[in-house]
Amino acid sequence: MQASTSCDVIVIGAGIIGAMSAWYLQREGRSVTLLEQQQIAHGASQGNAGILAFPEVSPMAAPGVFRKVPGWLLDPLGPLSIRPAYLAQITPWLWRFWRASRPQAYAQSLAAQTQLMHLAKTEMQQVMCERALQSHFRQVGTLDLYDTEASLQAAQKDWDNRAQAGARFHRVGRADIDRLQPGLAPQFQHGMFTPEGTQVGNPRQLTEAIAQLALQAGAVLTTGEARALSTTPAGAQVHLADGRVLQARTVVVACGAWSKPLAASLGDVVPLDTERGYNTTLPLQGFALQRQLYFNDHAFVVTPLADGIRVGGAVELGGLALPPNFERSRAMLAKAQRFLPQLDTQGGTQWMGFRPSMPDSLPVIGTARATPNVVYAFGHGHLGLTQSAGTARLVADLACQRTPPLALASFSAARFA
Repeated sequence: MQASTSCDVIVIGAGIIGAMSAWYLQREGRSVTLLEQQQIAHGASQGNAGILAFPEVSPMAAPGVFRKVPGWLLDPLGPLSIRPAYLAQITPWLWRFWRASRPQAYAQSLAAQTQLMHLAKTEMQQVMCERALQSHFRQVGTLDLYDTEASLQAAQKDWDNRAQAGARFHRVGRADIDRLQPGLAPQFQHGMFTPEGTQVGNPRQLTEAIAQLALQAGAVLTTGEARALSTTPAGAQVHLADGRVLQARTVVVACGAWSKPLAASLGDVVPLDTERGYNTTLPLQGFALQRQLYFNDHAFVVTPLADGIRVGGAVELGGLALPPNFERSRAMLAKAQRFLPQLDTQGGTQWMGFRPSMPDSLPVIGTARATPNVVYAFGHGHLGLTQSAGTARLVADLACQRTPPLALASFSAARFA
């Protein structure tokens, strides 16, 4: 079938990374076709906690983390779970995760993540000033809670990393905790408060609003499932499941957990897998949730959406094909009710989504090895919303052949070769 020559830029994926990249590129004067196989924000971008988590610079793969893994895995509903049916498939990813946790590799990932977060915050601050988007953001503050003094002390390295990255926070005791969030169970005597913590009222609606800005600027939304990429002298081709072939000067791969086979079709083998995230969104109720709550010893969060309360978190490594295990959502909800005794946990909506995760916690941002006309922007784990504007800035720079504001070697698809 004859390839279309009508596309300047094709952005594959209309989640938060793809929508933001399309908007940035359209503002650069490029003509963007936004290619999505379902609807805007259909995947992980609709079900995240809505947190702009700029202080979270510490990679998951940290020195000593593997000593904790056996204990986590003994609890099928704990903070980390691996389905037995998926263990063989995830083993190479776990091996790379272990390598990324060694001190030198960890230090390199930490430095790269810190730089990306600085850029992401700077760019997102400009996005938040856009008149059509201002109502989607609220500065509510973030309260990190710990069960014991010992668990808070065990997290000190993470807080040191945040401080070195420029985050502002302070320690709080029970009196402050009661003031910041009334209604917490008495077990929480220790915490950290970050006043600048910013909440997105509805992540799906924000992604839709950003995509709408791109469309209003001239972008075109089209439906199709990208199966493979190929190079041409003038750019690249996108081969769709229905047999169509789209041609463009520039192709941006921003389809999250589904990006791996597209990169592989150009010879870039990336160890991308999925953190399957679970949550329950409760209807608005009498309980006044005032800010973002992190229950750090239990690996879940409770956040105040504009239209409800979202309880979510934990990590299940299970790929894209296995059915959801909503017992994980129910376990988090039961804990949330113990920790917030006045919280009504009835009538919630359960959700499971796929966070695209790399072993070193760094996304893939850069050009394909086969051609500079294909730009990768995927693998952000649970930080896609947070890093979306910074990633879009880098995508725009690469697509327009400008020097990016930070070195991208640490984010290259070839870094695991």
